[in-house]
Amino acid sequence: MNTPTEYGVHIHAHGGPQAMQYEPIQVPPPGPREVQIRQHAVGVNYLDIYHRRGVFPIPSLPGALGVEAAGEVVAVGRDVQRFKPGDRVAYACPPVGSYVSLRNLPDHGIVKVPSGVSDEQAAAATLQGITAHMLLHRVAPLRKGQTIVIHAAAGGLGSLLTQWARRFGVRIIGVVGSEAKAGLAASLGCDDVIVESSEPLVQGVRRLTDGEGVDVVFEGLSGRVFHESLTVLKPFGHLVNLGQAAEGLPAVALSDLGPARSLTVSVPGVFAYVRTHPDLQSVADDLYGLIASGGLRVGIGGRFALKDARDAHRALESRGTTGSLVLLPERT
Repeated sequence: MNTPTEYGVHIHAHGGPQAMQYEPIQVPPPGPREVQIRQHAVGVNYLDIYHRRGVFPIPSLPGALGVEAAGEVVAVGRDVQRFKPGDRVAYACPPVGSYVSLRNLPDHGIVKVPSGVSDEQAAAATLQGITAHMLLHRVAPLRKGQTIVIHAAAGGLGSLLTQWARRFGVRIIGVVGSEAKAGLAASLGCDDVIVESSEPLVQGVRRLTDGEGVDVVFEGLSGRVFHESLTVLKPFGHLVNLGQAAEGLPAVALSDLGPARSLTVSVPGVFAYVRTHPDLQSVADDLYGLIASGGLRVGIGGRFALKDARDAHRALESRGTTGSLVLLPERT
């Protein structure tokens, strides 16, 4: 009997999407405290693009990309207690290497997926959903009556964050890049939507708040958008940077934050949350429970075969996508 061939997407050097190669891989049996996962859907995140470009270099080359996927446990190593073959699982954590059909992973970052959540939903929402949980429960807990801004409100993280924040009774101003995305942002729970191509952020926020500003801004572009977001905050406002999709993280003088304005800036990392949370499964249960009940809609903006990962990266970099993108390994 022939052993099925497994495949993965690797880079041998940092660069553009053309640097990604679809290649056969060898997967040994799982080691101690490892779980072997047959991957049914793989999440695509902007972090993967940073890794591919070398903005955040992966540990070694050649190497696989990706930090998120969902599938089924097919084998477990010695000393694994929480999982058994047949369990449906997902993860959103290092080590990098989720763009593969089969992989071994340390058991501490893996969570179980309930029957009411599909593999594609789990692969599309685990990283972004845990990020939203971190933001709303640890980094910037919201209070009823506050006004917040969510950049890229129609994107993968933005769409989940908008829906989840809505449950806190806050007013949400969503920011999108085009008129085509404005309706989606409104349907997800934004009370008002600023289309950046039609109205500058600062002007739009001042118009919508009668010049008062907002309590919290969530942004993931950095650079110019970071500084403009500081401008629209009320005294004691909080700016949360979620990434540097457009430009690198800028330096900020403490004198720009206070004491007159008394502002706060956070640059949280979801992997620190995954690594240090005392009960990661409870976080996943909160997320998956909302998805299963319909409280969170997971928008999948594109499905690509694993071998077409280059096309997925091109789509994400175009900033024309809505929702999340997933890669689908061929079944063997």
